[in-house]
Amino acid sequence: MKRIGVLFLVSALASCQSAVPGEGPLTGDILSDAGKSPQELRRESATVYEVVDVDSRSAATISSYSKSTLSKRLGFGGRPARATIGIGDRLLISIFEAGTDGLFSTSKSKVSNLEVVVQPNGKGAIPYVGEVRLAGLTLEMARQGIGEALKGKAVEPDVIVTSLDTASRNVTVTGAVNIAAVVPLNLSGEQLTDVITKAGGVRGETYDTFVTVTRGNKSGTILMSTLINNPAENIWVRPGDEITLVNDPRQFTVLGAVKANSRQPFGSRDLSLIEAVGMNGGAKDFATDAEGFFVFRYEEAEIAASLLGRARYDAMLQKGMRPDRYGRVPLVYRFDMSRPDSLLAGQTFPVNNRDVIYVSRHLTTDIAKFLGIVGKPLRIANTGVVAAHRAMDMSN
Repeated sequence: MKRIGVLFLVSALASCQSAVPGEGPLTGDILSDAGKSPQELRRESATVYEVVDVDSRSAATISSYSKSTLSKRLGFGGRPARATIGIGDRLLISIFEAGTDGLFSTSKSKVSNLEVVVQPNGKGAIPYVGEVRLAGLTLEMARQGIGEALKGKAVEPDVIVTSLDTASRNVTVTGAVNIAAVVPLNLSGEQLTDVITKAGGVRGETYDTFVTVTRGNKSGTILMSTLINNPAENIWVRPGDEITLVNDPRQFTVLGAVKANSRQPFGSRDLSLIEAVGMNGGAKDFATDAEGFFVFRYEEAEIAASLLGRARYDAMLQKGMRPDRYGRVPLVYRFDMSRPDSLLAGQTFPVNNRDVIYVSRHLTTDIAKFLGIVGKPLRIANTGVVAAHRAMDMSN
C-alpha cells in the first residue's frame, strides 16, 4: 500500500501543472511556445512571438535605439542642403534699369516690382521675356536666370528675387497642439521644435505627449520630453512632412508573482525594469521563479531584426509573426535574475508605454497548491478512520 501511495503521489505531481489552477504561464511555457508557428502550437489564432534573453549588451542596444528614434532608426535629420522655389510659391521680382526710358523704368522710378506665382508647370511669366522656369531653383539662381533673359531687352537690368509665400514648403501640424496649422518653412530651414512652437506649442505635459513625424512612406514617433532632452532627435523638418502630436499618458502593467498586480503610470519619469517592478512592491520572495522575469512588448521591427539577426527575424516572419498597424512585431524579453549581471541589465533596460511586465511563479508553488488540494480530503478521510477506530474501541 505504501508503494502504491508513492506511485500515485509521483504521477500526480507530474500532472499537477495542468491540474492546479495557476496565475499565468510558467517560465517553461513561455519559452516552449516561443518561435513556434500556429500549426506547431495547434492553435490557429496563436500569436507568433520570439524570446530575447537580455544581457547588458542587448539592454544597451535597446536603450540606444529608443533614444534615437527619428535621427538614427528612420534616417531622418540632416540640415537641408538648400531651399529651392516650388510650385505655388509667390515671388516678388524687382527689376532695376539704369535709364529712365527702359521697359520697366519711368522718370519717377527706375524699379518695377512684379508678383509672380509659380505655376504647376514650374514656370512663371515675366513681361517681355515670357515663361521662365523657376521651380527647383534657389532665389539666386532665379535672379541670375531672369537677368540673363532681360539682357538686350532692358537697359542694363539688375534683378532681385524675394520670397513672399512658400506654399511648396509647408508642413502640417495637428493633434495636441494649441493651434493646429499648416506651417510654412523659412528658407534657412527649421527644426521640429521650431515648427511645433509655430503651432502654439504642446497642449499638455511633455512627458505624456508623443510626436509622430510622417515623411513619405516612413514615420517615427518620439516622446516630446525626449525630443527636448536629446538635441540629436530635434531633426530638420522637410516640406510635406506631417507632424501629429498625441497626448497619451504612459502606463505599464505588472502581473504574476509580484506583491501587487496593477497598472502604473510613468508620471514625469523614465523607468527601467528594476524600477518598474519595485514600484509594485517587488517580487514575492518564495513564489517567484528568478529565471522568469519577462517584458511583453510590440517592438520596432528594426530593433527586433538587430537583436534576433536578419536570418532569424526573417524566419519568424515566415512562421507567421505579424507586425501590428504601426509595423511593430511581438517580442518577449527575458531576464534571468538568478544571474547578477541581469540586475545590471535591468537597470538600463527602458520600460516603454503599454509594456506588460510578467514575473513567473516557481513550479514549487503549484506543487504546494496541489499538496494542499490533495491533502485536505486525505486529512478528512484520516480523521474519519481515526474516529471509526475509536468508536470500535469504545464498543469493545
